Amino acid sequence: MSFNPFEERPKPLESTIMDWNKIFVKPYDKNQVSPYTKTRCILMNGTEYEAVWCKHHFNRHYSDDDARRTVALMRRGEQQQQKLIALLKPADESILETTISYEQLAVDLTAFLAKRATDKNLKNALDFALLEDFDHLYRYANLLESDMGIHAERLVGSYTEIMPGRPTIAHHRHPYDTVKPAANPTADLVTKMDVGIITAAEQQTMNYYMNISGFYNNTIGRETYADIAMVEEDHVTQYGSLMDTRATVFENLLLHEYTECYLYYSMHEDESDANIKKIWEMLLEQEISHLHTAAELLKKYEKKEWQQVIPNGTLPSLLKLHENKEYVRDILERTVTLTGQRESYAEVNSLPDDADFFKYQKALNNPPEEERGHKVIVNHIDRFGTDYRFQEGEHPIEALRSRKEDNYTLGRIKS
Repeated sequence: MSFNPFEERPKPLESTIMDWNKIFVKPYDKNQVSPYTKTRCILMNGTEYEAVWCKHHFNRHYSDDDARRTVALMRRGEQQQQKLIALLKPADESILETTISYEQLAVDLTAFLAKRATDKNLKNALDFALLEDFDHLYRYANLLESDMGIHAERLVGSYTEIMPGRPTIAHHRHPYDTVKPAANPTADLVTKMDVGIITAAEQQTMNYYMNISGFYNNTIGRETYADIAMVEEDHVTQYGSLMDTRATVFENLLLHEYTECYLYYSMHEDESDANIKKIWEMLLEQEISHLHTAAELLKKYEKKEWQQVIPNGTLPSLLKLHENKEYVRDILERTVTLTGQRESYAEVNSLPDDADFFKYQKALNNPPEEERGHKVIVNHIDRFGTDYRFQEGEHPIEALRSRKEDNYTLGRIKS
C-alpha cells in the first residue's frame, strides 16, 4: 500500500505534546515479545536521539529566533518520543541482554540496507561494517554466558547466527582511514535516507556502549564495552562522512522528518505486538505534523517547495527486519580480511608495511593479547573449554573454525 505523508492532514504542532500518562507506557515482556520488536524499539530510540541532535545543531547554526522557537517545539516532541520508546525496555532486562538486541539490530539492519543499496560507497561501507557488528554479537554472547549463564541464541530467536566475524581486534583503524566520500547532492533519495538511518543506529550503539561501560559489574565487561565503543566511533565516522554535506539546515530538517515518517510507517506495518503497533501509529501521526512544519519552514526561509528536496513524497519500499544468515556468510567468505584505506577498502596483505593501519594497531593493541575483545573469548574458553556459538553449519572461514582458541591475527597482520 502506497503512503505519502505530505498528503496527510497534520495535527497542530502544539497538540503533539504528550502528558506523562502517554509517555510512561507498559514495557514489553522480554520473555514473550519477538526479538525484532526489541530491535525495532532500539532502532527508533536511536532515530529519535538523532532527531533531537539534528535540531540542536539547527539551534546552534541558524540565528533566526522565530525559526529556532519552532524547531525547539519540534525538538521537545522528539524528546518525549525518545523517552517513551526508551522506557519500552522492561526493568528486568539487563544491560547485557539489551546489548545482544543492539547487535542483532546492527547485523540485520545493515544487511537489509546493504542488499538494497545502489550507491557503491554506501554498499561497500555497509558490507564492511557488517562483519564487525557480527563479531561484536559473538563477543557479547560469550560474555553473556560467562556472566549470566544465558545462551544468546534464545534472545535472538535463532534468527541470527552467533560466531566470529572479522576479529574485533582488527576493527581498530587509524582515524584517517574511517573518512569516506560525502554523498553527491544528486544521490537518490533512498541512498540519502539509508545513510541517515544507519548513522543514527550506529550512533545510538556508540553512545550506549561509551556510557554503559562504567556501569557494568566486572572488569572484563567494563573493558569489553569500552573496547567495542571505540569501534563504534569508527563506524559512526564512516557512515556520517557519507552524508550530503552541502544540504542546508532546512533541507536536512525536512529529510530527517521524512525519514522518521518512513521508519514509523515501516515499524507499524512490520510490528507483531499489538500494544507497540499502536505506539508506532501514534508517533507516526506526530511525525507527520513535524514533517509539514519542516516543509513550511523550508518554504518560508529558503523559498523552496518540499518537492525540490524530496521529488516524490510516496514512501519507498518499507524497511523490514528479518534474518540474513546466508548474506552474512557470503560477505564473511569474500571480505573478512579487508580493512580501511583512506576513502576505500583494501586487503590487509596489500597494505605497505608503513601503512597507518599498522601504526595505529601497534600504538593501541600493545600487546595484542591484551585486547579486551580477545580476552573475553579467552576467559570463556578457560572456563568452559570452548567458546559459545550458535551456527548452522561449518564456519565459512577456516581460520575462525576452532572453538578452543581465539584468532587475533586475521585481518590485522599480513599472512
